[in-house]
Amino acid sequence: MKFVDEATIQVEAGKGGHGCLSFRREKYVPRGGPDGGDGGDGGSVYLEAAEALNTLVDYRFQRKFKAQTGEGGSGRNCSGSKGEDLVLPVPVGTTVVDRDTHEVLGDLTHPGERLKVAQGGFHGLGNTRFKSSVNRAPRQTSKGSEGEFRNLRLELKVVADVGLLGLPNAGKSTFIRAVSAARPKVANYPFTTLVPNLGVVSVQAHQSFVIADIPGLIEGAADGAGLGIRFLKHLVRTRLLLHLVDVAPFDESSPADNVRAIERELERFSETLAGRERWLVLNKVDMLAADEQDAHCQAIIDALDWQGPVFRISALSGDGTRPLCQAVMRWIERRAEEEAENPEVAELEAQRQRRMDEEARTRIAAEKQARRDAREADDGYDDDDDDEDGVEVVYAPE
Repeated sequence: MKFVDEATIQVEAGKGGHGCLSFRREKYVPRGGPDGGDGGDGGSVYLEAAEALNTLVDYRFQRKFKAQTGEGGSGRNCSGSKGEDLVLPVPVGTTVVDRDTHEVLGDLTHPGERLKVAQGGFHGLGNTRFKSSVNRAPRQTSKGSEGEFRNLRLELKVVADVGLLGLPNAGKSTFIRAVSAARPKVANYPFTTLVPNLGVVSVQAHQSFVIADIPGLIEGAADGAGLGIRFLKHLVRTRLLLHLVDVAPFDESSPADNVRAIERELERFSETLAGRERWLVLNKVDMLAADEQDAHCQAIIDALDWQGPVFRISALSGDGTRPLCQAVMRWIERRAEEEAENPEVAELEAQRQRRMDEEARTRIAAEKQARRDAREADDGYDDDDDDEDGVEVVYAPE
């Protein structure tokens, strides 16, 4: 199944039904008066967060959706039936943006949450409504109003507490396999993950958190190199970043330089995201001789002048992963308590989320425009396809 994290759709609510012009005609009642009923309201369009979905692929090909129109009124003061609402399921974590005004209409971050994106038209009035003491036989009705029409962009960002950051082959997928039931593809040869993977880490009974593994970055990702920065937006909703570093890279590169390369790409993508709390996780320490581990790891820390928390693990063997997960769980619980006790902290976090969303949206739009400009220069025409992602992405088989 394809992994699609962006889609553009058109939604149109149903029109309201027209009011009816009718007069009562019965035997022995020659002038029964007006009895035209009202029309029915048009159906509205809603988006609903569904746990069963994890991609927007359903909206890649079908892009136009219309709710049912309300029925017109009829005689004997009968009102038309209301048009049925249209409910479109989307994955949890979907942001809805109006493409014409660039307004963020809402964020669907909880299962079952609904967002009205197009208001149905209102019903017209039958001539009964216009009857008065001075107008006993009104021939006036009103038409139902048009339903709301919107061009929408759906943006999926995975919902996770913790995000993994690092170069390809830093061991992120191996780590998420070691601490959760997620099974992303891993192998003993260099390659990069192509889709975000989510895993639920259970520390102990009733204590768990969600961790997200995104495709690895390379230097120049902000300019579209490799998979570019397309998947960095999935870290926007996370609260804590774990920066995994291979302490013994197969290409013999400097681990400290690798960390700095990722930091530069992160800052170019979103300064707010780069300011998130980030822990340094030195992975693959089992590749070093036992008597060299301390000195080698300390050299990396000194070269970076790292001031935050540091953990040493081996994702393959699982050494050090449990203390790391326990520390993450304590940090998440402490932050949750702070936000519950202090509304200002919660509001500050909400503002930070909105700022990261805007920075991510701006940067990704700039990258897409740069690709379009390059295609136009090469091919002589502008293929304006908002779904252009630069890579065909599929789920790896289990």
